[in-house]
Amino acid sequence: MIKTRVWVPVMTTIALSMAAGNAMAKVTEAEAAKLGKELTCVGAEAGPNADGSIPAFSGKWLGKPPHVEYTLHAGQHPVDVYPEDKPLFEITAANVDKYADKLSEGQRAMFKRFPETFRMPVYQSRRDFRYPDIICEVAKKNALEAELTDGGLGYTGYKGPIGFPIPKEPMEVLANMNFPYRAFSESIVRDIADVGSDGSITWGRQINKNLNVVTSPSEIGKPMEGLMAYSLSGTLLPERDRGSFTASQEPVNFAKAKRLAWQYDPGTRRVRQLPTYGFDSPMGGTSGKLTIDQDRLMNGDPSRYEWKLHGKKELYIPANSYRIHSKDVKYADLLQKGHANPNYIRYELRRVWVLEGSLKEGYRHAFGKRVMYIDEDNWQASVGDYYDTRGQLWQHAFINHYYAFDLNAWQAGTSFFHDLNSGSYVGFNLIQERDKAFVLNKGDLTSDMYTPAALRAMGQ
Repeated sequence: MIKTRVWVPVMTTIALSMAAGNAMAKVTEAEAAKLGKELTCVGAEAGPNADGSIPAFSGKWLGKPPHVEYTLHAGQHPVDVYPEDKPLFEITAANVDKYADKLSEGQRAMFKRFPETFRMPVYQSRRDFRYPDIICEVAKKNALEAELTDGGLGYTGYKGPIGFPIPKEPMEVLANMNFPYRAFSESIVRDIADVGSDGSITWGRQINKNLNVVTSPSEIGKPMEGLMAYSLSGTLLPERDRGSFTASQEPVNFAKAKRLAWQYDPGTRRVRQLPTYGFDSPMGGTSGKLTIDQDRLMNGDPSRYEWKLHGKKELYIPANSYRIHSKDVKYADLLQKGHANPNYIRYELRRVWVLEGSLKEGYRHAFGKRVMYIDEDNWQASVGDYYDTRGQLWQHAFINHYYAFDLNAWQAGTSFFHDLNSGSYVGFNLIQERDKAFVLNKGDLTSDMYTPAALRAMGQ
């Protein structure tokens, strides 16, 4: 049976609770026909906002714009496609109240914590890049056929990203965030800076290789089941952890399977299975400052939280973040005391979905609540605020996304996680001083690289 759906308007603050059982997801033919018209092909509002500060979606570019020189799949650092853009204005501690309704609680807290130095340079909002036609076609099929199962933890009728371009349930928005269109192969050697409240830096470094089944060209358009992704992370710094590697396999349906993970310990030269890999376990190379499920602001099994959807609102978020990823950026200039140098951050006013997760009674996690702000144009979480189990705001984080020509979609780049209590922060996915940036869609990763046998071979 197909149910009539109710579109969630911008700025609504009505919370929609997660359905206890299976959630209906299919939309009518008439609603699906909006995709590619008043909605973009993946469900964003195509038109501008009331005062035009958010422009209409143009989608004039697919892949590399004509004025950009870029070598595909080689790990070239991102090239700024808007080099002439200058900030329209800056939000500072002196004028933050004027913009408070378009800031998250964590962003407002940053001005209180660092009133002398924290700034948000706001640029012209731009919506010039579009997805490949196959992604638009699959998103429309999903709108008509995909459904959540198992209380929102599984899927049926899902054939690749984006699963629910016209969502109404919180778990549908979460699913879109977990299954956006992103690289099917991703390799990176990334630096990780644990910046203390005094500005001192403890360095971490990881090698990371991800294979996403969902976005593989050979799988898009087919029913999705089994495993959705593979990941391999190895610690290069700090030296005491050097040589430790972890491989994991991510299921499509967390109600029927769990994330499997194995770790190679260079001290014992053994591989052991990790009974629990995810949630608030410390992430390697981050001095224990980040949890595993904070990568991309939220990943993995969502079942420890009760999810609510607060509709959409307009928010200043990092977007079209090319400049910060330039190879000309030096860590000494970027990583300042308290927070990253605002001169490298590009904020734009955009429409975001507001998704809130509250820890269920009887469950344990370091974060009692987490609120994520998800860009309507690409379904990726851009800003996240984290609360402790007493309900006090604890951390503020944001990811600098950019449109990657290697995949014709948006890539999560360098991110920052701020501890508002201590004044320290972590710079994650730093590639500015690496020889290569993200190597995307090279197609050199295979599933047999993510097994216990592969980890043992790496230690020999």
